Amino acid sequence: MGGDPDETRQVMTMRFMILIKADKNSESGKLPDEKLLEAMGKFNEELVKAGVMQAGEGLHPSSKGARVKFSGANRTVTKGPFSDTKDLIAGFWLWKVKSMEEAIEWVKRCPAPMGPGQDAEIEIRQIFEAEDFGPEFTPELRKQEEKLRSELESNAKK
Repeated sequence: MGGDPDETRQVMTMRFMILIKADKNSESGKLPDEKLLEAMGKFNEELVKAGVMQAGEGLHPSSKGARVKFSGANRTVTKGPFSDTKDLIAGFWLWKVKSMEEAIEWVKRCPAPMGPGQDAEIEIRQIFEAEDFGPEFTPELRKQEEKLRSELESNAKK
């Protein structure tokens, strides 16, 4: 992870969603203490300086959320809270790295996300890129995707 930062960014081609799993404390709305916020802030600084972090946020508990179930033409809305915390997410990062192995190494450096001495789990999932979809992703669809990404970048700068 050394060398010229611009050169490193050009080599990075894989994106990963890093999912911080919820626990009873995060679901109760308990916020992290100052020490954990400082540790996470330092870790986020490292990620940004290395050109890895593209986004990252904590999420409110599921009691403030909703789920929409699709069944044919029907949509059913269920408001939180949701009971099974092992399936819930407390926060996320979007990272751009060279490989799953690099993402794993970064996650291993992360401060314990629920605080020192607390059990926690972080899931790492690769994001599909346009080239992953093969011929079904037609030139017209690629052009539409590029236009949307360009608009997103413009909106982010506002």
